[in-house]
Amino acid sequence: MADKRDYYEVLGVDKNASAEEIKSAYRKKAKQFHPDLNKDDPKAAEKFKEAQEAYSVLSDDNKRKMYDQFGHAGVNSGPGGNPYGGGYTNFDASDFDFGDIFDTIFGGGGGFGGGFSNFGRRDTGPRATRGSDILMRMELDFDEAIYGCEKKFNIDVIEDCDECHGHGGFDREECSECHGTGTVTTQQQTILGAFMSKSTCSKCHGTGKTYKRKCSECNGKGKLKKNKKITISIPSGINTGDRQRVSGKGNPGTNGGENGDLYIEFVVKEHNFFVRENDDIYIEVPLTITESILGCKKDIPTLYGNVKINVAPGTNSGDKQRIKGKGVDNKYRRHKGDMYLIFKVYTPTKLTREQKDLVEKLNNTALETDEIKRFNRFTKDNN
Repeated sequence: MADKRDYYEVLGVDKNASAEEIKSAYRKKAKQFHPDLNKDDPKAAEKFKEAQEAYSVLSDDNKRKMYDQFGHAGVNSGPGGNPYGGGYTNFDASDFDFGDIFDTIFGGGGGFGGGFSNFGRRDTGPRATRGSDILMRMELDFDEAIYGCEKKFNIDVIEDCDECHGHGGFDREECSECHGTGTVTTQQQTILGAFMSKSTCSKCHGTGKTYKRKCSECNGKGKLKKNKKITISIPSGINTGDRQRVSGKGNPGTNGGENGDLYIEFVVKEHNFFVRENDDIYIEVPLTITESILGCKKDIPTLYGNVKINVAPGTNSGDKQRIKGKGVDNKYRRHKGDMYLIFKVYTPTKLTREQKDLVEKLNNTALETDEIKRFNRFTKDNN
């Protein structure tokens, strides 16, 4: 693990960073190194993957504690990621199939008699297994993400065959090999003695049923790949890295299990003028020298139309002004941000003769500020 960079360094955050700061940092990195937005950078994909790995650990409280205590060894060490070498870290009993272990050792419960396996679950053939999820990325224009939109796209999905209704054949009958049980029982001789072992029937694949006629439409599989047009409604406020779930459009399940889900991860394009920071919006407001000196009223574009503001006399480059409630109205997170104006004074490089004369007259009126006077005194004293 010596070649791995520190996860906090990868995201550019302090070790005491809050969950929101970590999430914000990840979004920046995701936008900065996303392969779809950096096709000319050969290292972008690697950096994007590195940021994803760092976020997956630091966004999980338990993993983050292990990482803070043991470093990379605490979250990715040895066969199970245990810093002590035992292979038990991050063990999730809900995802662990004890039944398969006991089926292997004791023959599906046959060694105990009674036709039970997996701590009392009566064996009725292979269990239904949910299909895996699918992740796809979708690019959104800045306005689509800000205001929400409806998107239509095509995707290949696996669905039940309409011809045989997902059965794979017609004229169903009991499997002659397993006699409808879905499993075949054989005797195993081990050093502990003889054990009865059950395995899935190879003829009916554990269903207990076969068909006299195989479906020609799906070739007996019961499933077909279909290209479907899907329409989703995207709420306002979506940002790069956010995901939306489309239920049942993932990979197909087995043995009657439900399909997995489709997750759409969004990548939001940048705007020519607006810069988004979470739900806040920033915009640079250019000022002329006279607007900066004298102050002025100025029309400012916002996400919701123009507003008129007062620019105070003596405004300098870098000064900031907030317009409350003019940020992103985020329906996704039920939050509304603000808008920040960053002023920048532009000095003209070309002047007419008349303009130059006016500036020279103005210069002769001693426009020195306190800061300029202090600097001039220091320069004189430094001789």
